[in-house]
Amino acid sequence: MATIEQSEKRAPWVLLSPALVTIALLLVVPIMFIVVYSFWLRTSVGGVEAAFSFANWRDALTDRFYLDILISTVRIAAITTIVCAIVGYPVAYFVARARGVNRGFLLLLLMLPFWVSYIIRTMSWINILGVSGALNSLLLAIGVIDEPIQMLYNETTVILGLVHFLLPFMILNTYVSLDGIDRALEDAANSLGANPMQTFWEVTLPLSVPGLAAGSVLCFVLGAGTYITPVILGGPTDAMFANLVFEAIITQLDWPLGAVLSLMLLVVLGAVVLTYNRFMGLGQIAKGIG
Repeated sequence: MATIEQSEKRAPWVLLSPALVTIALLLVVPIMFIVVYSFWLRTSVGGVEAAFSFANWRDALTDRFYLDILISTVRIAAITTIVCAIVGYPVAYFVARARGVNRGFLLLLLMLPFWVSYIIRTMSWINILGVSGALNSLLLAIGVIDEPIQMLYNETTVILGLVHFLLPFMILNTYVSLDGIDRALEDAANSLGANPMQTFWEVTLPLSVPGLAAGSVLCFVLGAGTYITPVILGGPTDAMFANLVFEAIITQLDWPLGAVLSLMLLVVLGAVVLTYNRFMGLGQIAKGIG
């Protein structure tokens, strides 16, 4: 009997072992290497010296340059998330209320951006907003402006590119939540005298908050960790924290400093995810991207 009970206790771990091994090899072990590297020192020739020093952490945490860009990264990610929520919620609501073939077609349209490379989608804004791009050409043709306007390479275009990239994630997560709401609850609210606006504010919106929150945390984490968008659409002063990591490791060959910066960003984003998990749970995100 004891053997059977022991086998039953081990069975879940045996079934989970492939996933646990994969997570350990692809996530835990690399992070441990980064943690170790963060305490090593960079040599004068660009190599790494095995040591145990807090110098890299001290430099990163006391240098206002790194902290300012970290704050700027969080701010840009937050603005992007808010814009995605404002724009994406009505679209998700419309898709959730569509019926039959129309809903399937709209969902297909939402999935189409994922079929095109993220880099190509980001670079397309150069052809739209550039000095000789489509928007300037249109404004010149209709006489609104006399000379092209410089619309690229600033924080606004970085946010625009991030919204373009992240909006489908927000819409899909919110759609899943809206689609799961029992329409009988809305009918019950209407039968009790609530008008459509009251039904939305008192029933639909509160029940869709988990999906909206899941989309928000996903947009924030992906936005804060982005590298390509600031490089393509941003100017010299619009670097985000991931760009600092790239510069430290690839350009300066300073792996220890790059490891410290990576861990700083990981801690900030991890705190956001843990806060979300504390109140909402990560299962909602899995529904949205599954």
